[in-house]
Amino acid sequence: MNSKRKNYAFIDSQNLNLGVQELGWKIDYKKFSVYLREKYNVEKAYMFLDFVALNQGLYDKLQESGFILRFKPTIPDVDGKIKGNVDADIVLRTMIEWDDYDKALIISNDGDFYSLVEHLYSNEKLEIVLSTNRKFCSSLLTHSALEKIQYVDDLEEKIKYIKKKSTA
Repeated sequence: MNSKRKNYAFIDSQNLNLGVQELGWKIDYKKFSVYLREKYNVEKAYMFLDFVALNQGLYDKLQESGFILRFKPTIPDVDGKIKGNVDADIVLRTMIEWDDYDKALIISNDGDFYSLVEHLYSNEKLEIVLSTNRKFCSSLLTHSALEKIQYVDDLEEKIKYIKKKSTA
């Protein structure tokens, strides 16, 4: 790995969280941040998420772990369920930052990123697609990323959250 390379990660937060929940464990975001820096020379890790005021504690922890948070306002749907959709924001940020990074990491399972991944790959700007769950990864991503795909499933030992035992 070229240590002078400057890579950026673009993370679909909801997709990452739900994908790992399906695996039955939780991510230690500090470990994940270190992993991205050490393994892929990630200089900036953008995490895209819906803004919900009640989650301020989580947002603080993510920022302390080194993530740059990009929020999308949320509004409830007709059933009162809050759902944000950050896909367009991720694509736009990836393109806005194009000249600032050497390679991009796309962290999601979502086939909506097919065109972005294909464009990054064909322009030699794709470092890796880190799919958040092998079982639910869109075949569109596997086809556009080709050999440049890895799965969070395989990273459990490196990035799993382990609750600290109480010493009291």
